[in-house]
Amino acid sequence: MTTLQDNLQAVQSRIAAACAACGRNPAEVTLLAVSKTFGVDAVQEVAACGQQDFGENYIQEGVEKITFLQSAAHTKNPFIWHCIGPIQSNKTKYVAEFFSWAHTVDRLKIAQRLNDQRPENLPPLNVCLQVNIDGGATKSGVAPEEVLELAEQVTQLPRLVLRGLMTIPDPVEGFEAQVALHAKARALFDQMRGEVNQPHFDTLSMGMTSDLEAAIHAGSTMVRVGTAIFGGRK
Repeated sequence: MTTLQDNLQAVQSRIAAACAACGRNPAEVTLLAVSKTFGVDAVQEVAACGQQDFGENYIQEGVEKITFLQSAAHTKNPFIWHCIGPIQSNKTKYVAEFFSWAHTVDRLKIAQRLNDQRPENLPPLNVCLQVNIDGGATKSGVAPEEVLELAEQVTQLPRLVLRGLMTIPDPVEGFEAQVALHAKARALFDQMRGEVNQPHFDTLSMGMTSDLEAAIHAGSTMVRVGTAIFGGRK
């Protein structure tokens, strides 16, 4: 049976190969292990292999894991927790108190609540603005033409640090089509990096198990991989 360690190494090899193919340094790409629906045992096993960054789509499930692992005093490999699922107003307190990153901020109301509820004893919350890069009618995210205004508003919130953009486009077939779609997000990211007065604006969170190579080719700095590491979900 394939172990989680084998899976993790395989994904790391895919990232390295993708970077080599387009002349990038693998150190430029952060692997975010998406652990939704998998228990703390699986998280600990992957963490024991050196993985630090973990993503959770379901906030309450994530809080339960974070709380358990904190109480277990698992200090050998400190976890960095990323909220990558939708954030409703009644859940902002949990994100602000338990997570280090929030990838799915797409309106000022949520950003303001995260700022106001971020505990003073914690460093500012890292946030990415989710952009609906392909205009999907059922997709969350701010429209590309509106993201700069939102970014300027978020930079005024002292308990948040604007780190970059995040996208979840609809799947497309073929490597070249995937690259072209992700390239739209990269172009927007580059444009905003020149216009947003934010020194830590350095993160382009895009690409998952099925398209991480194309995302890296287009310039992703953080790929969110769940199935290829933890296996299929029920």
